[in-house]
Amino acid sequence: MTSNDNLRALALVCSLKPTPAESSSELMAQQVLDALGTHGVDGECVRVVDHDIHPGVKPDMGKGDEWPWLREKLRLADILILSTPTWVGHMSSIAQRVLERLDAELSETDEQGRPSMYGKVGVAAVVGNEDGAHKIVADTFQALNDIGFTIPAQGGTYWNGEAMHPKDYIDLEETPKAVASTTKSLAANAAHLARLLKQEQYPAD
Repeated sequence: MTSNDNLRALALVCSLKPTPAESSSELMAQQVLDALGTHGVDGECVRVVDHDIHPGVKPDMGKGDEWPWLREKLRLADILILSTPTWVGHMSSIAQRVLERLDAELSETDEQGRPSMYGKVGVAAVVGNEDGAHKIVADTFQALNDIGFTIPAQGGTYWNGEAMHPKDYIDLEETPKAVASTTKSLAANAAHLARLLKQEQYPAD
C-alpha cells in the first residue's frame, strides 16, 4: 500500500449551535481536515446538531432517527474526528450522544467477526474558554478505544482560552503556534496509522 492510497475522514462537529451560527468547534475540525488533506486524506464536516439524532444505543432508533445516515458516512471513513466545545468542564451533550450511539458498534461485526469500527482511527479536537480539554480528550479516547477505534500518537488537539475571559477560538486573529503544531502532528500521525491499518487489518478472533 502506497502513500497515494485514498483515505477519508469524517469530522463530527458537536457544537450546540445549529448552522449557520459560527462555531469554534467547526473551525478546529476544518483545520484538522485541512491538515489531513496535506497527507492525501479527503474529508467532510457534519454538524451533528443539525440532524435529529435520537437517544439510544442501537444502530437505528426508528422513525425519524438520522443516525443511520451518519453511521453510513462513518462506515465509509477511515478517520473519525470528534470535535466538541467545553461546557462546565465536560464535552457537549451532543458529543456524549454521539459516543452513546457509537456504543452500538460493540455488537456489530464485519464478515470476519471483528467489531465494526476495527481498523478506523479516532482523534479528538476540543475548544473552550474554560478548563477541561485534557479530561474531555481522555474520556473521548477511552470511549473510542472501547468501541474499536485506534488512537494515534498525539491524537488530540485543543485550545483553552484565558480563564474567565469571553473570547472564543473563532475570535482569534490567527491560530496559536502551539495549536497549529499539535494539529499538524495529529494529522500526520492519524494519516500514517490509517494507512497502516488499511494495509493490514487487525486479526479476527
